Amino acid sequence: MKSRLEQLRKSLKEKDREIIRLLNERSEISVEIGRVKGREEIDVYDPSQEARVYDYLQELNRGPLPQTAVRSIFREIISASRDLQKPTTVAFLGPETSFSHLAARLHFGDSSRFFPQSGIARVFDEVERGSVDWGVVPVENSLEGSVNITLDRLILTCLKIRAEIYLRINQCLISSAKDIRSIKNIYSHPQALAQCQFWIKAHLPNCVLHETESTAAAAQMVKGKKSQAAIGSTLAATANRLNILAEGIEDNTSNTTRFLVLGKGESAATGRDKTSLIFATPDLPGALHRALESFAERKINLAKIESHPVKERLWEYLFFVDLIGHINDNDIKSCLTELKEKTTFLKILGSYPRAEGGL
Repeated sequence: MKSRLEQLRKSLKEKDREIIRLLNERSEISVEIGRVKGREEIDVYDPSQEARVYDYLQELNRGPLPQTAVRSIFREIISASRDLQKPTTVAFLGPETSFSHLAARLHFGDSSRFFPQSGIARVFDEVERGSVDWGVVPVENSLEGSVNITLDRLILTCLKIRAEIYLRINQCLISSAKDIRSIKNIYSHPQALAQCQFWIKAHLPNCVLHETESTAAAAQMVKGKKSQAAIGSTLAATANRLNILAEGIEDNTSNTTRFLVLGKGESAATGRDKTSLIFATPDLPGALHRALESFAERKINLAKIESHPVKERLWEYLFFVDLIGHINDNDIKSCLTELKEKTTFLKILGSYPRAEGGL
């Protein structure tokens, strides 16, 4: 038995040696790609190209590694390769270990440089002025609805939506304690406490609840205190060296937040894309119906349509639309040409690869 185990471990070492050699060969090619991109002034991070790579890897994989594992492994390989070409800088809604931070890391990989911002508007500002390359902001939650500050800035910004991220909100009870029975006080953001209220009543009904400005702040607050726990992410637990006493304590397991990746330029078509736009219609009977006919006649699928008030003019509304397809698709091109004639305002927010977890 021992000799068989040693043989298998020896085989693994040989495979590891081969993997390292191939990774470095891949890195050398990546560095050369970076030089070409630099000469041609092409962004190092290309969401469309990376989406095509992940699709290709999914086709190649025959197991036993699950697709999620292959994606996670290559996310870090790609992130490290990008860093060799040029460091990727990303602003996100802070603080560190927030769900926005987690979404940014899951999308860009750990080799990227992340910069927390005090508000959503600051994320837009940092990307617009060129202080960072990319921004990650929440735009809607499956339970709470749209993030109005993000929608307001999308109306005005010169930035484009270059990618999207779906993150399932997985809340954990985290603490320096090792035994859940020692917990007397629970700290977290009011929204997180509300999302876990039934679990708390069932498992820790006598605990005193305390509201904090964020889940990240709650995690920092309970460090070293054996009778206190916070509700937050696995990232917050890892960063603060806290124990995860319970995982997945949210009352609704479908709780998901959609984030947007903001940047300059345009994302190329992948064949599996989404386009976001805003329009306004004249104040006439049937104006919205006539605008929507442009989509229906071409069988363009609308993933989302939502009205949003115009702050400067009372009782006037803009319509935010997500549709399936890319702005360079012929049917969408003709649709938008026609839509321009039927609306008083039309702005294309961007075409980008559709993310896993959404329509």
